[in-house]
Amino acid sequence: MLELRPNCESCDRDLPPDSDLARICSYECTFCADCVAQVLHNVCPNCGGGFAPRPIRPRTAHRPTTGLGHDPAGTRRRSLRWSADQIAAFSAQLREVPPEHR
Repeated sequence: MLELRPNCESCDRDLPPDSDLARICSYECTFCADCVAQVLHNVCPNCGGGFAPRPIRPRTAHRPTTGLGHDPAGTRRRSLRWSADQIAAFSAQLREVPPEHR
């Protein structure tokens, strides 16, 4: 099950569980759509992978043991450990390579 992280790891924007602006990589690193497009250029600064929209977990338990009531969103905020210059250099190396070929 996905850990629904509460914020963009780059700009610290709130990304509640129902946000359609949340983007994740295959390691669940979480960023807002603006940072993915304008800062990261679809390159995860942690793993080098690409991003996809984060699914929205239903608020209501439509089946037993499902929904936000059973599996709530995470509360631990995260931030990048890389400097802006390191992120720019890393992104520049990989952004022209499609995610499926990285």
